[in-house]
Amino acid sequence: MTEAQSVLLVVHPHRENAAATARQLGEWLQSEGHRVLMDRQHAGLVGLDDAAVDARDLGRGADLAVSIGGDGTMLHTVSLVAEHGVPVLGVNSGRLGYLTEVEREGAKDALLAIFAGTHRVDSRMRIDFVVTSRDGERSGPWTALNEGVVEKRAQGHTVHLAVDFDGERFTNYSADGLIVATATGSTAYSLSARGPILDPELRALLFTPVSPHMLFDRSLVLKSVSEIAITVTGDRDATLSVDGRATATLKDGDTVMATESTVEAKLVTFDSRSFHAVLKSKFGLREHAPGEEV
Repeated sequence: MTEAQSVLLVVHPHRENAAATARQLGEWLQSEGHRVLMDRQHAGLVGLDDAAVDARDLGRGADLAVSIGGDGTMLHTVSLVAEHGVPVLGVNSGRLGYLTEVEREGAKDALLAIFAGTHRVDSRMRIDFVVTSRDGERSGPWTALNEGVVEKRAQGHTVHLAVDFDGERFTNYSADGLIVATATGSTAYSLSARGPILDPELRALLFTPVSPHMLFDRSLVLKSVSEIAITVTGDRDATLSVDGRATATLKDGDTVMATESTVEAKLVTFDSRSFHAVLKSKFGLREHAPGEEV
């Protein structure tokens, strides 16, 4: 019999199919002698009250985390367990699910493969964001697997942002916002802002402006050890969002510093397909026969 493991289940609370999958996996894992851990609220929601633990203990003591939802649930799961070095298996119950590894129907087989050791754990770079106020007060860090975004608060207006790379002024932007992303996050918001797609194994900082009102509107790919400082200039406030979570309101003179995090994310994978093949599958790309209209 497989050695018993502690498995954390993190579920999207508003998707019935995700809750049903969590309940089925949880009951099966317990029947196989494994320990199941869940947030108290979600444990009650899916009917696994005996799996409930306090929020501060969710990542502690887990051998594996299973994220059941979409990419947002994956990002939340990584934020819970990354500092404990716990690998995350993504089970897709959403739409695209770019970060997830398997569909709901394959979740049980995926767990069996993990218990048998026929899987791989990929390390993914993350980014730390620290805010320093005009008065010198620091807050954070907040850590992203995908991206951090400094963007305007007021509709109909741009925000003015001064950007420094490694302590040297680059330029001032008038834009809807600026994105600092990992290679993993290059397929998230940055892609919508017409940024490039990077192989997720690359260690780099991707800097992408959002609707810049200036001639220079290109994304930049910087080495991972770069330090990016974004300072609000003028009387239009901005916000900092990290992996989709609003974290800070920024005023004139406040600075966001983005640097490579020392804590990586660990993602479970089985597939030996290339990055290009995964991209093709996720975005529904196909080959066209010679002479076929595209």
